[in-house]
Amino acid sequence: MKLFTGTPLSQFAPAQPQPVVAATSAPRVVLALPEPPSRVRLMPVMRLAAGGRWRVEAMRALSEPLLLWFTRGQGRITLGGSTRGYGTHNAIFIPAGVMHSFDLAPQSHGTALFFGAGTDVALPPSAQHLRIREAGPQAELSGILDQIQRELDSARPGAERAAQHHLGLLSVWLERQIAAQADEPRAIPAARRLAARFTALLERDFRSGHGVADYAAELGVTPTHLTRACREACGRTASDLLQDRRLYEARRLLAETRAPVKAISEGLGFASPAYFTRAFHARIGKTPSAFRKGV
Repeated sequence: MKLFTGTPLSQFAPAQPQPVVAATSAPRVVLALPEPPSRVRLMPVMRLAAGGRWRVEAMRALSEPLLLWFTRGQGRITLGGSTRGYGTHNAIFIPAGVMHSFDLAPQSHGTALFFGAGTDVALPPSAQHLRIREAGPQAELSGILDQIQRELDSARPGAERAAQHHLGLLSVWLERQIAAQADEPRAIPAARRLAARFTALLERDFRSGHGVADYAAELGVTPTHLTRACREACGRTASDLLQDRRLYEARRLLAETRAPVKAISEGLGFASPAYFTRAFHARIGKTPSAFRKGV
């Protein structure tokens, strides 16, 4: 029997993120970001913005699966190229490598569960946005997350193994909720399908220096059509999504590594350090060097 047969939000899972390589004629410099821990972690959703709201509001992808469980508040989330609202008792599963961003309003509360790099828990292969309307499943998910946290905080023998068993129950919970919502209308408009394909390619190649025209050609459409589809699916242009993804990575490299600005510029495919600095300043309001000093 095939697991997780519910219709996905994004049917196009991109390749796993790779280290940034500065494209210079000198010996190649790999600008490697810190790898995520291989263990499971839980934290309040508000802590995701520690170090700057750009960490949740800019387009990015993770190299480990993530579950967001919102218990209060509302906002908008862009997932797999499509933007929609989220609210109280929404569970959002994001596989590794899927681009996403979301608003984090001050009144938002909930839990973020990181499964760890290389997790062997059976999880949905594609992104899922589940609106949990019944009290029973709401309490069940909150209880599973509480049990996982309790075991992770425990010094008792077998705590790590117990946490893994609770993750297995979470996997079953996801499977059942996906199946329960499978009968709801899920027709995906053509614009959303194209935006999903674009964001998958973008996550794979955003360091290449390719422009919107290059992505449009690979997708077999015109740049105008691609931009129109992105506007319809998420309210943003294709160029904006591309720039947002590149500059999120730039901010992470500036904040979490000592790589020179020139190497970051080259590694992310900018035509020159000067162009990178202008693009960064226009969007962020600071030069790369000033941003690094402020973090």
